[in-house]
Amino acid sequence: MKKKLKIGVLFGGKSAEHEVSIESAKNVIEAFDTKKYKIFPIKINKDGKFDFESIKKFDVIFPVLHGPFGEDGSIQGLCKLAGVPYVGAGVLGSAVGMDKDVMKRLLKEAGIPTCKFLVLRANEKMSFKEATKTLGLPIFVKPANLGSSVGIHKVKNEEDWKSALKDAFQYDSKIILEQAIKGREIECSVLGNEKPVASVPGEIIVNSEFYSYEAKYIDENGATIQVPAKLPKNTIKKIRELAVKTFKVLNCEGMGRVDFFVNKNGGVFVSEINTIPGFTNISMYPKLWEASGLPLPKLLDKLIALAIERFKRESKLKTTV
Repeated sequence: MKKKLKIGVLFGGKSAEHEVSIESAKNVIEAFDTKKYKIFPIKINKDGKFDFESIKKFDVIFPVLHGPFGEDGSIQGLCKLAGVPYVGAGVLGSAVGMDKDVMKRLLKEAGIPTCKFLVLRANEKMSFKEATKTLGLPIFVKPANLGSSVGIHKVKNEEDWKSALKDAFQYDSKIILEQAIKGREIECSVLGNEKPVASVPGEIIVNSEFYSYEAKYIDENGATIQVPAKLPKNTIKKIRELAVKTFKVLNCEGMGRVDFFVNKNGGVFVSEINTIPGFTNISMYPKLWEASGLPLPKLLDKLIALAIERFKRESKLKTTV
């Protein structure tokens, strides 16, 4: 009988997305095929404390961590130093995917359409008038290094502006100011290392101002999901191609969910990538793969295989002169 692989599932973490991570991890742990794997849940406390040494005990680490100290290259670097295969993007891809400022600059450099944006740091000043002159109204204010719509605000006037900046700066010392694109919110999942492939796209139909934290996780009527998205064939083709291109440009591996806006003229704009997308029972990443013919247990098999494949490839690289 083939030996079961020992999988360490990391979740929780020192992030505002701690609770979402717990829900994702529950879903992942329940979906693993226990005939193939021994699963070991590893909770990281809100203060970041956990047994670092335990990392070395496992055949593969699966980080189900969202946001800083988990999705930003921190854990990935630790796994690399420990010499243990891990699921998802490497150190660079994780760091780039987490920082919306660097991410958007790289997308722009690669000719990938994205919305106009400005960057504001905690020690800098920018007036409402200056921001609207470049971006118009409304403006989205976002912490540069966070996900799950935490700290995000849709600004329509100067009063909104001041409170939005104050809140966003509670989560990060750098924030992104984005032009609001009026259009449909589309998501596409990507899977692979050197030859990534894209799933069918899905649509988030928001029943509130925008796809906020509350709409995602609290208000059961905040949004509905259409999988697959009802789009023209040429638009679907473009989204899938751009999803793969974005994944490659940002140096990602393993998995990623690319978020888009599609305007009324059929224009497609990349919003961002999530290198450790949600795995809750309502999350799009696994739902899109299920709709593409890859149910969650098989998706997890593939992600583990990709982690091992990359580890073997990197292990062959010379480390001495």
